[in-house]
Amino acid sequence: MAMTQRTMAALVAVPLLLGLFAAAGFTPLPYATYSPGPTVDILGQPNGSETVQIVGRKTYRDDGQLRMVTVNVSPVGEKLGLLPLLSEWFNRKDAVYPYDYVHPDDVSAEQDRQEGAVSMVTSQDVAIADVLRRLDIPVKPAIGVYYVTPGSPADGKLEPRDIFLKVGGERITTAEQLVKVVRATPKGDPISITVQRDGKVKTLSITPEVEDGVQRVGVQPGQLFRYPFQVRVNIDPQIGGPSAGMMFALAIYDTLTPGSLTDGKVIAGTGTLDLDGNVGPIGGIQQKIAGAQRDGAQLFLVPKDNCAEALGAASPHPELVRVDTLDTALDAIEAWTADPSAKLPSCEGAS
Repeated sequence: MAMTQRTMAALVAVPLLLGLFAAAGFTPLPYATYSPGPTVDILGQPNGSETVQIVGRKTYRDDGQLRMVTVNVSPVGEKLGLLPLLSEWFNRKDAVYPYDYVHPDDVSAEQDRQEGAVSMVTSQDVAIADVLRRLDIPVKPAIGVYYVTPGSPADGKLEPRDIFLKVGGERITTAEQLVKVVRATPKGDPISITVQRDGKVKTLSITPEVEDGVQRVGVQPGQLFRYPFQVRVNIDPQIGGPSAGMMFALAIYDTLTPGSLTDGKVIAGTGTLDLDGNVGPIGGIQQKIAGAQRDGAQLFLVPKDNCAEALGAASPHPELVRVDTLDTALDAIEAWTADPSAKLPSCEGAS
């Protein structure tokens, strides 16, 4: 029986169409994804070493967990095809955003890592300062290291959160002064830098390098604080950003005060923290709630400005509590541990 032209055309067209659909399904599209990341118990003792380390002050180690939450973001340069994106889209625990919203064109991968590292350092220092002030423990502003550029003269010598005491023999009180002293160093000459690190004073010799016509040692300086005892939060350096500030503060407060803030329960939350104790909004709230649910959280602290979005998180999820300051977060936890059925500030009532 002879094959008709229509049959012949169909036999040729079907594979072509299937090939086109396959190509369309996996052709990279300009979108990025968020998914639930790992959570970290800031009160924990991984490998026998406390995450919150305090030296020179009595501490109180109790049961319970305070979990910071994270988001997995698709990497810079990675764009998914239509089929993988549809899979992410229909997964209620994940989110799809325009690629340029997540990874702006004017921000390189290295700049993104640097901003995340700086935010992590400053969020920890602000959290420590807020808690110590709340406990009437004096803190003093100081100039310290936010970030050390890989491969720079300072790499391997200075560390994030080092406090500058003297540079080139001059007492350092501002970041501008530090920059001026370094730039005035004769080309090729080493400069003496004295810092305080973990309660100890170290003097280092670093030779600046010329970059873009000016002398640099390769650090980003900024305001940190000096305390009457040592406080450090040991978090994986691959985790960046400011969104754990409130949870850092809660864990430090619990460690410095008698009794268990959590009453042995698992509490998670997120939110930036400023020097006035205000809790600010963050990104990826729904994915963070999903991660907390996965890791056993019973209560989740939500920044007030994230409440509307948080209500769309996949169910089941922990009880969501609206917070706008460190004090309201502490009050909510104390009320909930005393009575799990207590009426707490709700995201339903947030404006």
